[in-house]
Amino acid sequence: MSLWEGLTGQAEAIAVLESAASSSALGSTEVSSMTHSWLITGPPGSGRSNMAYAFAATLLGTRGDETEQSVLKQVMARTHPDLGVLSTERVIISIDEVRKLVATSQFSPSVGHYRVMIIEDADRMTERTSNVLLKALEEPPPRTVWILCAPSEADLIPTIRSRVRSVRLRTPAIEDVAQLLQERDGVAPDIALRAAREAQSHIGMAHRLATNAEARERRERALTTALGIRTVSDAVIAAGTLLELSQGDATALTEDRDTQERESVLRSLGVEPGGTIPPGLRVQIKNLEEDQKRRAKRSLRDGVDRIMVDLLSLYRDILLTQIGATSELINLSLLNNITTVAARTTPVATLAIMDGIAEARRRIESNIPPTLALEAMLVKVAVSGRGA
Repeated sequence: MSLWEGLTGQAEAIAVLESAASSSALGSTEVSSMTHSWLITGPPGSGRSNMAYAFAATLLGTRGDETEQSVLKQVMARTHPDLGVLSTERVIISIDEVRKLVATSQFSPSVGHYRVMIIEDADRMTERTSNVLLKALEEPPPRTVWILCAPSEADLIPTIRSRVRSVRLRTPAIEDVAQLLQERDGVAPDIALRAAREAQSHIGMAHRLATNAEARERRERALTTALGIRTVSDAVIAAGTLLELSQGDATALTEDRDTQERESVLRSLGVEPGGTIPPGLRVQIKNLEEDQKRRAKRSLRDGVDRIMVDLLSLYRDILLTQIGATSELINLSLLNNITTVAARTTPVATLAIMDGIAEARRRIESNIPPTLALEAMLVKVAVSGRGA
């Protein structure tokens, strides 16, 4: 296992981080490229979190040491004693979570040269929560390194942006993602290429589409449902269908994980499978269940957003067909449907629909109920697209 394995198309970012780690490890008297706070940005699926953990493993391990693989395994399992991680499945990161991580960042490293603190999805911090982190970034202990992950620099408050060194990841090429699926997961070349294309180079989603037939079927059903809308009544029915598909996708992602978490907690508490939970331990199980409910809510929202991203790709294909630029279509499996819709509608109508989808994504992010946002969006499909 390589420290940077699976980080497809990110050679420049890897070079920057490797250089920083090396200059620090060498202890040179020259100006080091290493700094105490980093921000890794990039589009969804580009590997922000994986890059952060690979960098952490490089900092925590000794270059060339036989223990490098052991350190990497500890980091990837989030069990290294000098690693602190804040990852949330909730809509926002709470201020108490950040305060707890800031407190542990004050400890000295126990086995390595650094103590590394990682915050995934740092864009989920409110301004008040961000200010708690800001104090830690302004006066960090000499051997503590912070690594934040976010889609873009603009997602963080200016005062934090001014105190971090940014490394931006690229959207990997479709061919590179397909090759990764073939080499790492043993996926057939045609399925790997289709999954990479339909996932729009999102590595995690490409893996899911390539290895899960049900996920591929749900995606295609969502797109054909939108293509079948003719009237406002169709739009309302379609909204229910898309929400149902999103729920199915979210359940598939969280169900197994929830079960494993519950079994793991029960084992750690000494409760046999199927056994009665002692009253004194029920609070811990209740807290776990509450966390899982919050994660399920976030997972549903993410599922709805994935469908909207897929719909944007569909109407993008329709628009490209309407203007005669068909060389880079995403949804080739629906080419006949795309051609039919493109012929009976106009580019102006297609752009209006794409604007409606983008607006629906913003509404859901602002906590508008997904059902209402979907209905409004699909009514626009019926009206603007005249049956598209």
